[in-house]
Amino acid sequence: MDKRDIDRINELARKKKTVGLTWDELEEQTRLRRQYIDEFKANLRATLDQVYIEREDGTYEKLQKKPPLN
Repeated sequence: MDKRDIDRINELARKKKTVGLTWDELEEQTRLRRQYIDEFKANLRATLDQVYIEREDGTYEKLQKKPPLN
């Protein structure tokens, strides 16, 4: 997501607070926000994939994903 898209998200948020958005603008805002969140999550996952934990014995273990709660 480039700066232009982020600026558009902010512009739509400001407009929503002042005069409101049209149906098309609401759809655009939803689409841009979803894209931003998806890219943020992907970047966070990529960062966490590079994390290792050092054990007391000096060995390193890759950070494991916790199983989902039922």
